[in-house]
Amino acid sequence: MGKSANPSRIAENEALARNPMIRTSPRKLNLVAQLIRNMDASRAVAELTFSKRRIAGEVKKVLQAAIANAENNHQLDVDRLYVSSATVGRALVMKRFHARARGRGARVEKLFSNLTIIVRERDAAVAEGAE
Repeated sequence: MGKSANPSRIAENEALARNPMIRTSPRKLNLVAQLIRNMDASRAVAELTFSKRRIAGEVKKVLQAAIANAENNHQLDVDRLYVSSATVGRALVMKRFHARARGRGARVEKLFSNLTIIVRERDAAVAEGAE
């Protein structure tokens, strides 16, 4: 009896890593995620290492986790991995008040984001053609 297992949401040649609570707005995080979409995994790590944006370090951690998942859990070749998707979404919103003139208050929203990175292994024929 019992429930049947849910089918996997990612393909056999993919690996996924997530960070559901990143303390920056989705708009800022998406600028960094845009840099690495459809890029080779090793090149994307190098790009994030030397990026001037503060949040690039957090994105780099998630990307390295996805690469490690691909290698250890799915037995994929690290040299043929590329970032197939980097998805940014909205998470928690902390609401705070900031004192203003004449005894009033203004609402300040501190946004959180979530990040999902999926790395995929290139086909052997495509990988040889790229070299």
